[in-house]
Amino acid sequence: MDINYELYKVFYYVATTLSFSEASKKLYISQSAVSQSVKSLEKKLNQILFIRSTKQVRLTPEGEILLRHVEPAINLIKHGEASLLESNAGGGQIRIGASDTICRYFLVPYLERFHKEFPGTHIKVTNATSVRCVELLESGQVDLIVVNYPNTYLRNVSNVKEIRTFHDVFIANNAFSELKGKKLSLKQLLEYPILMLDKKSTTSEFLHALFQQHQLDLVPEIELSSNDLLIDLASIGLGIAFIPDYCIPHKSTELFIVRTQEELPARELAIAYDEHMPVSNAVLEFLNYF
Repeated sequence: MDINYELYKVFYYVATTLSFSEASKKLYISQSAVSQSVKSLEKKLNQILFIRSTKQVRLTPEGEILLRHVEPAINLIKHGEASLLESNAGGGQIRIGASDTICRYFLVPYLERFHKEFPGTHIKVTNATSVRCVELLESGQVDLIVVNYPNTYLRNVSNVKEIRTFHDVFIANNAFSELKGKKLSLKQLLEYPILMLDKKSTTSEFLHALFQQHQLDLVPEIELSSNDLLIDLASIGLGIAFIPDYCIPHKSTELFIVRTQEELPARELAIAYDEHMPVSNAVLEFLNYF
């Protein structure tokens, strides 16, 4: 089917902004031209792609299917353009996806080193959960990701390298001082308020699966999207937080590790990228750090 690329480009901007006016601003064309392009694409495909009303624009199921294929293509073209600019300007860009926790407690020294060795390269870091990072990689919005592993969402990613082993731990403050020096079973832990990451994280999947292996149903007291907030709440005695061991505050005098009778399996940090996508020299240099 012979369809002008510009029609797909207009569709992409309308689909990602859900606004004909916003798309016209990003494309530097009139709103009327945007509307006509969408109508032309719908006619050529013989599909309705958007549901339009006076208050909002929504994708139809057919539009959602098309966006899943068009978005990676648009991002791939953008990446190709950036690579050309890099070769001409001698700088370039590296786009990394990682969670706040991984950025703060693991990636910062690597980013500092890379910036010193390649000061002309622009570093763009997108903070997202490990689950969302995989989506960013698959859609071509980032060049590489650093995520928790095992990660079932990585099954379609062609290149995954484990780079660091860590253990998850339960931590509490002196409000739970009676637990110091003891080893609690997972069943006994359920008698206390558990603070953990929310369900949209690989860490949540890991901990729930661990309790289910022992025929236990974990019902957390609080679920958050930040390990730093979990540490803060544990520090004021609101509960027992579940965090990676590399996040434990070294200067804290009140927080302590709550030991468990069951051994918690080790996990990994992994760096992943799609070897079928073109990567810049900057990305290759960063991958060499690991």
